[in-house]
Amino acid sequence: MIKVIKSGFFSTIQDLGRIGYQHYGVPNSGVMDSYSASIANAILGNNENDAVIEMTMTGATLYFGSDTNICISGADMSPQLNSIEIKLYKSISVRAGDTLSFGKLNSGFRSYLAVYGGFNTETIMNSRSMYKGVTGQFVLSKNDELSISDSVINSIKHASIKVNMSYFDSKYIKVFKGPEFDLLSVEQQEKLLSTTFTISKENNRMAYQLNETLDNDLSPIITSSVLPGTIQLTPSGTLIALMRDCQTTGGYPRVLQLKETSINVLAQKFTGQNIAFELVKY
Repeated sequence: MIKVIKSGFFSTIQDLGRIGYQHYGVPNSGVMDSYSASIANAILGNNENDAVIEMTMTGATLYFGSDTNICISGADMSPQLNSIEIKLYKSISVRAGDTLSFGKLNSGFRSYLAVYGGFNTETIMNSRSMYKGVTGQFVLSKNDELSISDSVINSIKHASIKVNMSYFDSKYIKVFKGPEFDLLSVEQQEKLLSTTFTISKENNRMAYQLNETLDNDLSPIITSSVLPGTIQLTPSGTLIALMRDCQTTGGYPRVLQLKETSINVLAQKFTGQNIAFELVKY
């Protein structure tokens, strides 16, 4: 068992998502940065889809009521075990009575805590990912108690996994043409692919809005399917990059589509940081 002493700014339980239910209007959800979460699970020898805690901007404070092994990945939030600094991307033995806490955000925006065997929270539609209106709880709160495996791994054989952190520093976001990309004029296309955009304060698990606008004379489209990574162009010219908790349909032109790896890149950016789109071929 793990007890939440402080929840942090926005901490949730997530796995790889609630896949296959969009036709019911249910968002995919799941970890914003699937690479970081998968690496943490791999280091512990977990299944790729085992549930983790995703922490945004600030970390939680957690009390461990049983022995286990943990791994922290993603954003560097200065993790400490019993007030002693610990490393990211490493299997750490934790004993009953220990307390895990986080401090200064040094890099990235979202951090992941994996425990051996994953978090055993409620499963709805084949996923433990928290989402308001689907799961009974959509964010972790003080005094929550989280069930985990009682097993302890003393020797982790997967700890030599090579980690690529270059995407934390890159501003380039690889994209495909969206269904309505070719409706843009040549000038609009060139501006879209040559502008350095700034992430606005309107960014969360549903979508990231960008500050710089693109002249838009396109007509709205018939409501159509959208996915995490779809970039919509609003009538005002604002670009919106849909993220893991996005709606399943939309009526704005879909001008670009992020690669899966690009969603991971964007998930580690925050207000005021810059990105630029890099078009790739199918």
